[in-house]
Amino acid sequence: MTPAIKQLERAGVSFSLAEYAHDPRSPAYGEEAASALGLPPSEVFKTLLAKLDDGRLAVAIVPVSGQLDLKALARAAGARRAVMAEPAVAQRATGYLVGGISPLGQKRRLPTFLDESAGALPALNVSGGRRGLEIRLAPADLMRLTGARLTPLARR
Repeated sequence: MTPAIKQLERAGVSFSLAEYAHDPRSPAYGEEAASALGLPPSEVFKTLLAKLDDGRLAVAIVPVSGQLDLKALARAAGARRAVMAEPAVAQRATGYLVGGISPLGQKRRLPTFLDESAGALPALNVSGGRRGLEIRLAPADLMRLTGARLTPLARR
């Protein structure tokens, strides 16, 4: 049971779990999840952490079919610039290992932004808090539990 699953259960949110055998040689965790679970990459979202120019961290949730537009994230967060956070920084801030960072159940709540493409989906997948574990839930529930704002973030 991961902190992400505990948060969902405490909130009484409807969700489902899917597990797959993670290949430790895989460099692309999100694409691996989509392929292993037979899901469209547009429905599987990766959780990325960025450092803003004022030193704050921000969480970006984007489909694995796209790339994070750091300028768009900076604008959404009210900053001038954003750069990807170092893996060790992301792991300390969230309590999760890279490749298994969930937007749910993080150690502390960070400003969170969800790509606008999620708004058109009835459900999406995010990491369950470890490599090889995915959570499927409604975008509205994800936004409510993380405080995420829907905004354009992904380059396709």
